[in-house]
Amino acid sequence: MPQTNKSRNTPVQSGASAEEPALREENPTAEDAGGGGEDNVGDSEIIKSPSDPKQYRFLVLDNGLRALLISDYSGPLASDDEDPDEEEDLEEEEEEEEEDDGESGDDSGDEDDEDEDGKKKKGNAEKQSAAALCVGVGSFSDPSDLPGLAHFLEHMVFMGSEKYPSENGFDAFLKKHGGSDNASTDCERTIFQFDVQRKSFKEALDRWAQFFICPLMIRDAIDREVEAVDSEYQLAKPSDSHRKEMLFGSLAKPGHPMGKFCWGNAQTLKQEPKKNKINVYKRLRAFWKKYYSAHYMTLAVQSKEKLDTLEEWVKEIFSKVPNNDLPKPEFSDLLDPFDTPAFCKLYRVVPVGKVQALNITWALPPQEKHYRVKPLHYISWLVGHEGTGSILSVLRKKCWALALYGGNSETGFDQNTTYSIFSISITLTDEGFQNFYQVTHLVFQYLKMLQTLGPQQRIYEEIQRIEANEFHYQEQIDPIEYVEDVCENMQLFPKEDFLTGDQLMFEYNPEVIGAALSLLTPERANLMLLSPGHEGRCPLREKWFGTQYSVEDIEQEWMQRWTVNMELSGDLHLPAENKFIATDFTLKPSDCPDSDFPVRIASSDEGCLWYKKDNKFKIPKAYIRFHLISPVIQQSAKNIVLFDLLVTILAHNLAEPAYEAEVAQLEHKLVASEHGLIIRVKGFNHKLPLLFHLIIDHLADFSASADVFSMFTEQLKKTYFNILIKPDKLGKDVRLLILEHSRWSMVEKYQALTAGLSMEELMEFSRSFRAELFAEGLVQGNFSSAESVQFLQYVTEKLQFAKLPAEVPVMFRVVEIPPKRHICKVKTLNKGDANSEVTVYYQVTALVKLKECEDTHLGEEVDRNWTEVVTQQYVFDRLNREIDALKQISRTELVSWFQEHRGQNARQLSVHVVGFGAEESEEEGGKNQGEDKEELSDSTYGEVSKLTFLPASSKMADVISIMDVPTFTGGLPLFPYHKILK
Repeated sequence: MPQTNKSRNTPVQSGASAEEPALREENPTAEDAGGGGEDNVGDSEIIKSPSDPKQYRFLVLDNGLRALLISDYSGPLASDDEDPDEEEDLEEEEEEEEEDDGESGDDSGDEDDEDEDGKKKKGNAEKQSAAALCVGVGSFSDPSDLPGLAHFLEHMVFMGSEKYPSENGFDAFLKKHGGSDNASTDCERTIFQFDVQRKSFKEALDRWAQFFICPLMIRDAIDREVEAVDSEYQLAKPSDSHRKEMLFGSLAKPGHPMGKFCWGNAQTLKQEPKKNKINVYKRLRAFWKKYYSAHYMTLAVQSKEKLDTLEEWVKEIFSKVPNNDLPKPEFSDLLDPFDTPAFCKLYRVVPVGKVQALNITWALPPQEKHYRVKPLHYISWLVGHEGTGSILSVLRKKCWALALYGGNSETGFDQNTTYSIFSISITLTDEGFQNFYQVTHLVFQYLKMLQTLGPQQRIYEEIQRIEANEFHYQEQIDPIEYVEDVCENMQLFPKEDFLTGDQLMFEYNPEVIGAALSLLTPERANLMLLSPGHEGRCPLREKWFGTQYSVEDIEQEWMQRWTVNMELSGDLHLPAENKFIATDFTLKPSDCPDSDFPVRIASSDEGCLWYKKDNKFKIPKAYIRFHLISPVIQQSAKNIVLFDLLVTILAHNLAEPAYEAEVAQLEHKLVASEHGLIIRVKGFNHKLPLLFHLIIDHLADFSASADVFSMFTEQLKKTYFNILIKPDKLGKDVRLLILEHSRWSMVEKYQALTAGLSMEELMEFSRSFRAELFAEGLVQGNFSSAESVQFLQYVTEKLQFAKLPAEVPVMFRVVEIPPKRHICKVKTLNKGDANSEVTVYYQVTALVKLKECEDTHLGEEVDRNWTEVVTQQYVFDRLNREIDALKQISRTELVSWFQEHRGQNARQLSVHVVGFGAEESEEEGGKNQGEDKEELSDSTYGEVSKLTFLPASSKMADVISIMDVPTFTGGLPLFPYHKILK
């Protein structure tokens, strides 16, 4: 598929009429747009979505700082007359316990608590006030003798200010007022952002602005923050994506900033400077003074205040940011960084995870200036296509590839003022790895076909129409994410395109597209081949991440085939016209009484359906979700593996026929949950039934060839392995193994898979799975109740299953831990990972979270309702109940509750995943340091089919050590199934 852009990574789907794509909203009155009346009118030159109720105003302050004010005004602050002290104290205590809350031990719904992009929703998802500031400087400006200084400064500016000198004062303020903050350093930009409750926004803005006005950067904090930077580096080291980036950057010309070590670590920021007598504190202050200047800062603020109020605040607070009038750092003269002998080679790389992949990369001239045409987006749309005639379609039929991503991620690494990357990344099967040159050959054949045919206006306009539809019916996203995107856009695009520059295809220009396409030739391509099979054959090491690799010339025979009259493949062709693009955006009238929460509109022995018509967000979209509950999944670890295989192969079978729906913004996801198959479908309602029927049809007619079965069996082994080598995943698996009765662990699943499975066993399981089911569904959005019932009817009629002989619980029963402190320590299963993971779990009787929030888009409301359905709790007004309960709790009661559950009789479980390193091996692992180093020199792909339990430290005498899980849990009582009925 095309590589997704860095921005708008939460649901921002939209759509204009296909006949008349609306790229611009005519300047409505603020009252019509919900913007707070005639005294809150925005800037008509800024193009926004017709579905966007916010008002915008652009300012340039006297110091040169550019600001975009975003008013989400809906009325005066409701809590102006309230005394916030007691509430704030309550929130502060609440925050401390937030991580412990909700951990009943049941994580079976984990996959369903995520939004459609796989992101966990924040505990406090209220529509907050937010601000983000982008400084037009990043790691490219690092001095050569202090790698990582820009990243380090991003940390250090938060260490107090002259006006608010407390080292962690800002974080403490946000914590007290329900907020959060973050920052990131890219190649040419550094972004800071925060959100907070509306009533505290002005003070938070003032506190935050001081970091850009008069930061203290407390000298005593340097060593602590170096450790924080080094910790980020250590956590990034096991990431194959970061390792590939660092290796790729090392191929740049000597002296080009792409070759810099942008992360920074203890070596570059502490040890080396100390040895070379470099005063890091002075250099930090000099870097801030030189580069944190108002005239290349952009600011975006969003709040439910009127624009005039926001303007007053921004001018009052941010006019004090200094402007040094120095020219902005410029790198656009450093073109062609990869025009070097190190490029256009074949690099064999040893990955951390068990993954086999081929990356084909071109370094092109900078493409940002062509944002109105977006040539790389057009090309990636075709290269990443998965329908008939595409590269991936052919590779899948040969069982050579599982996935393909093409394009440019638009991060600073992929696109900056010196170059733009176009990359094609293919996840290979074992057979595809053996034939990687043939895979590369197919890619080059497809590119030659595109070059021969030239840019196609029909295809460009189809993409343009889909993007226009998406923009027209744009859903709102969390303010903190929105302002982060917008403040960066302000560095890249003119005022009128702040909100559209990274979203829309403005104009078809075959010359610009053709120029980019003509550069994607075999002679200019660099190949990077990742495989665990390269271990022992890669003598070179990348300096900073230690990635093992080798380099060789591309075989001359293949290069000749690619460059001398390369023949085209008859299997490859352009995609046909997309039948899934919506053209009807009519909002449907209700055919039943409106309700605040979903209501059950159909129920039988075979299933039931919950329904809610959307009358709040009023967009022509809908969500369909079904949970097909089966008793056979949890019967054995082997059955769980067979179920994982079934769902994986079903997704594979759907990939090509459903791809056109995906690119038309109709999304689907299949989840192998603990107790059933979850089907999630969303998008414009017009063509959504077509996609839903397609999925059910493929499930009813499930089949798999021997080649496909073999391919995904091997791939599932890699998937399980890659989960087990991650400390956080392993820690969670061990914790749930202890807490949840009858749960099968990932290690047991891996054992069952490696013991061997047959094609016949899979087909028999698929028949038994479909034989007896209970189908429970939820439909929300722009469907009538009559239309919605038809989805349940289609499921029951097409799958023809019998009713369940007995009710199947959809949650595990939880083990009641004795009132003592317990610890379970296991060794990490990744020998090359020094990181350790600690999770402390408190088993509590009850706790209410602060969840008074406002949904920013329909998906949030659906997620919340679906959690009630999939867990069969059905407390759709849970938020209101929790808020009411919370308001009745006094500070004294909460502190008493807190002390009770943290005291000597606490039911506490601490799970430690211990990394490899001299410190651990000496005491915990039973080896001396020499033995540990010897082990590290062996294969990093260690044994993951069993856990190594470690005893607790001798310093923890009062702790019960869990060395055998079944023995520990065997005699413990179980909590009953918990369901709120009234």
